[in-house]
Amino acid sequence: MSAPASISPVAPADDAPAGAVGDARGASLLLRAAPAIFLLFWSAGFAAGKVGIAYTGPLTFLAIRYVLVLLILLPLLLVMRPPLPRTPAEWLHLAVVGFLIQGLYFAFGYIALAAGISTAAVALIVSLQPILVALIAPRIAGERVGGWEWIGLGLGLAGAALVIVARSRVEVMSAFGVLAAVVALGGMTIGTLYEKRFGGNLHPVTANSVQYAAGLATTLPLALLLEDRQVAWTLPLALSLLYLIVCNSLIALTLLLLMIRRGEVSRVSALFFLVPPMAAVIGWLLLGEQMPPLAWLGLALAAAGVGLATRADRLPSPRRMHGLGAR
Repeated sequence: MSAPASISPVAPADDAPAGAVGDARGASLLLRAAPAIFLLFWSAGFAAGKVGIAYTGPLTFLAIRYVLVLLILLPLLLVMRPPLPRTPAEWLHLAVVGFLIQGLYFAFGYIALAAGISTAAVALIVSLQPILVALIAPRIAGERVGGWEWIGLGLGLAGAALVIVARSRVEVMSAFGVLAAVVALGGMTIGTLYEKRFGGNLHPVTANSVQYAAGLATTLPLALLLEDRQVAWTLPLALSLLYLIVCNSLIALTLLLLMIRRGEVSRVSALFFLVPPMAAVIGWLLLGEQMPPLAWLGLALAAAGVGLATRADRLPSPRRMHGLGAR
């Protein structure tokens, strides 16, 4: 099964109704802005999460977040009455994506932060996702990763590695925290591929409701079993929850799933190479986490890698350029 050749939707016909043309243009504009909005909101989520878990356990914090998200989504579900999954398989696919992303990725990402790993280091480990996706996508999602995309992924990996090398000089990382971040990486990688392979075109309210319910069903029992359930209700905790619910849970994740469905999963995943340096900058500005000079070079390399990976279809293949140079 082949993936869509482009992220941009098909242009409307000249005789299309004005409303359809306007909707198509709006969708095209949203898809163009989606990567930048997603990158900013997703990267800042690491710092917001670290603020929140200072006042309660990571799983308790995540369970509270999911409860509040569902309290927003369920009334919308009743008022808007969007289409529901039509088959048990569609319900199952949504629940699996919710378990992998909301359950494994966020839960173990927050556990890594609670173990003392910096926001930049956690973001770096989970940013290895594009490499795993590029290796697995041809078999799972039916996508072919071209030469420029591999070069872009390599530059992104090099940039991300520079960030962690720079951070290792000012931070000692615990083995448990690193292991938790690796589990989070696995959850997001498998969740991304699963969404591309089995995800449907359901309304965002429907999809998010089911997926956050699956995330809550995963994290709440663990929070009750493993943590003391103590919560220090403070303004920073409230602001952290507000940001994560609106910007991270409702906006960023919806944009991510939209980009996955409309574009090739390996290119969308390449955006994650920009998350570690962006998270490092935000952690430096908001949390006072150090940002060594070498990390800024990593930011530039990661940006170049993402640029190549996401615009590979506009460039001649490396083999063709080599052939022209040989002549």
